[in-house]
Amino acid sequence: METLRKLKSFIIGKPLKSSDIHKEKYTVLTGLPILSSDAISSVAYACGQILWVFIPVLGVLSFKYLMYVTLLILLLLSILVFSYKQTIENYPKGGGSYIVSKENLGELPSLLAGSALTIDYILTVAVSTTAGVAAITSAFPSLLRFNVHIALLIILIMTLGNLRGIRDSSKIFGLPTYLFIIVSIIMIFYGLIKWYVLKITPTINANMPRQIETLSVFLFLKAFSSGCTALTGIEAISDGVANFKEPSTKHAKGVLYLLFLIVIILFGGVSWLATLYHPVPTLDKTALSQIAEVIFGNNSIMFFVMQFSTTFILTIAANTAFSDFPLLLSFISRDGYAPRQFSKRGDRLSFSNGIILLAISATILIVVFNGDNHALIPLYAVGVFISFTLSQTGMVFKWCREKKGIWKHKAFINGFGAITTFITTIVISINKFKGGAWIVFILIPTIILLMKRTKAHYNKVENQLSLDNNNLKRLKEDLVKKIIIPVDNLNAAIIRTIDYTTYMSNDVMAIHMSVDEEETKALQNKWKELNISIPLIIKPCEYRQIVETLVDTIDSEVFKVNEKEMIAVAIPHIKSRTLWQNFLDNQTAKFIRKLLLKRRNIVVLAIPFMIDD
Repeated sequence: METLRKLKSFIIGKPLKSSDIHKEKYTVLTGLPILSSDAISSVAYACGQILWVFIPVLGVLSFKYLMYVTLLILLLLSILVFSYKQTIENYPKGGGSYIVSKENLGELPSLLAGSALTIDYILTVAVSTTAGVAAITSAFPSLLRFNVHIALLIILIMTLGNLRGIRDSSKIFGLPTYLFIIVSIIMIFYGLIKWYVLKITPTINANMPRQIETLSVFLFLKAFSSGCTALTGIEAISDGVANFKEPSTKHAKGVLYLLFLIVIILFGGVSWLATLYHPVPTLDKTALSQIAEVIFGNNSIMFFVMQFSTTFILTIAANTAFSDFPLLLSFISRDGYAPRQFSKRGDRLSFSNGIILLAISATILIVVFNGDNHALIPLYAVGVFISFTLSQTGMVFKWCREKKGIWKHKAFINGFGAITTFITTIVISINKFKGGAWIVFILIPTIILLMKRTKAHYNKVENQLSLDNNNLKRLKEDLVKKIIIPVDNLNAAIIRTIDYTTYMSNDVMAIHMSVDEEETKALQNKWKELNISIPLIIKPCEYRQIVETLVDTIDSEVFKVNEKEMIAVAIPHIKSRTLWQNFLDNQTAKFIRKLLLKRRNIVVLAIPFMIDD
């Protein structure tokens, strides 16, 4: 155990005091790369997702309509930013869509928001990681066959980094985000200068398909729904307000405004470059890598810096989920809709159980989809836009209920955001349904059902554990008067158990399951020789079903006592120093305890006996 503790301390760091929690908070500079990396990283594949829809149908004409879709998405981004600004101001403890829906819309909408965000965060890790791997394999195609292994390694690194706590994870994962922003801005400006000033224009991509149809409303909406992946992660800041240093609201809004500016520059700039340099995204090469290759040259240092920074930002995007999902799960857990363990902080003051659950869930997704980023993305945006809609609708209900200050102005902003995101949710759901989004519509009700059943269980437990007058009276009457000790043979552990239990009760008896007459007779003789005061009851066990016969005998003793009384069964527990030695002992005792603990009127006592080295 000591070795495991040292290894754990080496990997994730020494435990932190609860009083150090204020040190484990974000500033604007540390919060931006962690909580905004998901939205910023979307620049790396959102443009490519639009082109995946347009190019097979429109060919070179795709680039004419690319900017229209981009501008529409940026307009929706501005609506969301203004809406979430109000959410941050009014919910400084965080929780985002889940808390807003719970307080203003009720239980079911809050569970819908919670389940949608849960799916979104898991997909954020899976999509971001596989997209990062795609950036690596675009630069080094020979690594393509190891894409799943690389993705799982990245998730392991992210998990360990986040288990170290907020402060350490922001140091580890902060710089790559800023590197991507700087390199992307350099690429955008150099690409524009190269085209407009130096007049260097590349030839049309040889892989460009011919136009087979004209633009239709359905095709435009499909491209729009694909490009809306650029908006995922916007809600992360409002979810994680509690992770900012005081004044938390001010710092969170600062990050939100910076995010808005960065996404406009990067997403708008990359889309502009795409209209000039005509990338044709494939499974082997992303649109962004093709643009960088044309602008910097495929053997230049800047091209490889761009690829590695893209990989880093896509990987760090998963850190948004690692930061926010455990916090969201802690809110859900405190309300009783998830296991209580998720509301507890670990050694490094992070919600470590939530971090581990997120890593395991994303790992399963990546393995199931064989690390195919293009197959995972259709599942992606549905959940986040459901949470967008619920959050904005909840804020509208809040303003209309409170009617304070310029509430009509605020209600209009959130109402417009709710309508816009609701329409977008429908568009995305229809266009992505066959591509895999149908899975989300099965998972969300399933998660809601699990949440409600968890809550029902905790309500039942709370009701039966409550210290009201009836329960207090019953607890005082439920006294242990009879104690039974199962005895296989007479040894020091049995003697200690007898000595302990006779202090507790005057009604103690030992039971021996007899499978060998000679051994039983030897036990009886030894019992008399040591002059043990409690009676030894012998039960024949001709079919050698020792555990079953013992449990049946104890059950029969229960029926002899008053319903309000309890019987205690005292079982010696041999305790060794090492795990493998403990495995060799106590297996029968563990099985007996497991069966007896299902009985209402039986208390199981484990009397330890330590084996010295």
